[in-house]
Amino acid sequence: MTRPDTPPTVAAPADLPFSPAAERNAPHILRVLQGWLPPAAEVLEIASGTGQHAQHFAQAQPQWRWWPTEAQAAALPVLQARCAGLANVQAAQVLDVVAPAWPVPAGAFDAVVVANLLHISPWPATAAFFRGAAQALRPGGCVAVYGPFVVPGEPLVPSNAAFDADLRARDARWGLRSLAEVQAVALAVGLRLADRCDMPANNLLLRWVAA
Repeated sequence: MTRPDTPPTVAAPADLPFSPAAERNAPHILRVLQGWLPPAAEVLEIASGTGQHAQHFAQAQPQWRWWPTEAQAAALPVLQARCAGLANVQAAQVLDVVAPAWPVPAGAFDAVVVANLLHISPWPATAAFFRGAAQALRPGGCVAVYGPFVVPGEPLVPSNAAFDADLRARDARWGLRSLAEVQAVALAVGLRLADRCDMPANNLLLRWVAA
């Protein structure tokens, strides 16, 4: 399929759900992904949320084909509406990371991307995410994970400590994950941590590749 040389500008309906945090962090995440991904890439996004990342990244990189997903079918209309008119965004589909098999082609993706999921889900979802991502990647692909983490040997900044406490108060199964523990579950499915980028608001963007 021929794609335009310049990204289209697509305005989403004003009444769609909107995340100020997603709007703020999208340019910073994009800049890093542009260095990690090839110019033309198949990208599977897990937990696409409001679709702001999908819209922003697909507009900026018209040769990336973006596959947005959400765990619940009720979330798909928002993704469809926000990305309507972007030829390089696939139809949004249901994908629950803990499902035994993901409903996407195995070995088909240059990258699997997720933002702000691991700390807002039960711990088993982390292992399930890496297991599914490893199966979805083609050789040479990578897994990119954005969010706050507890890094052994580094002090936890007060804002992240407060965020962690708030998450655990809302659901005892949630909370910031230890980067060492996340690395262990990723390595168990053949993925090693290759890059770490410190991001605004005390978040990290991490890249895993085949070990």
